[in-house]
Amino acid sequence: MPASADDLAALALVNYGHFTTVRLERGGVRGLGLHLDRLARDCAAQFDVRLDIDRVRGLARRLAARVDPPAMLRITVFDPGLTVVRPGAQARPRVLVSVRPAEPPASSPVRLHAVCHRRDLPEVKHVGLFGAVRQRRLAQRAGFDDVLFVDSDGRVSEGATWNIGFVMVGEVWWPAADCLPGVTARLLDGVLAGMGTPVRREPIRVGDLPAECTAFVTSAGVGIRPVAAIDDRPLAAERALLERPRAGYEAIPPEPF
Repeated sequence: MPASADDLAALALVNYGHFTTVRLERGGVRGLGLHLDRLARDCAAQFDVRLDIDRVRGLARRLAARVDPPAMLRITVFDPGLTVVRPGAQARPRVLVSVRPAEPPASSPVRLHAVCHRRDLPEVKHVGLFGAVRQRRLAQRAGFDDVLFVDSDGRVSEGATWNIGFVMVGEVWWPAADCLPGVTARLLDGVLAGMGTPVRREPIRVGDLPAECTAFVTSAGVGIRPVAAIDDRPLAAERALLERPRAGYEAIPPEPF
């Protein structure tokens, strides 16, 4: 049934819940099982209850049938009965499925602004986006495309809504840091394994990056996109290095709802 104004008011005003965003293609969603697994895990972490994944599938399937792909579906889990005063009450989460147009995938390199910031509970894809969106806004107002989060020692973690990886001498490095385990990054790990490309998780400091390093960002919305620079530090942005991983990722068959 459609969400009521009271439901949406609770989501907007209490701002406690979690979500995942998927790209709907003809045939389904790439990595759908991983997205649903994360919803179940995050529901247990935030609400201490088991999420009915079959019901989530059914709701998403119903909306997807009325949409012409490609499109972006967002599945949000929240409890309109919880209040700011009593968030500790027994939770009875609801599921909201919404849709927006999918933007054409952009392949041009992005320029990132590094800022010291850590999302609350970074391992959960929660709806508390104020800090991340504010930092993205400040970066864009300063002339950059997006924001990159680092700690006080300059160690890289993630972006506002994406993961970042680095190509180092034939290997792909993901930051060993507190960050969201992105579905696109996990799918890309499988592609890289099939290519025979070693994958590591290492502490990565912006100041230690070699000039010949290639970096890329990943999410369901952007796919795989190269990074041109971090602040005033230009990176190689070798698109040829990313062509095979990108092609392998795009070849992953969508899973039906």
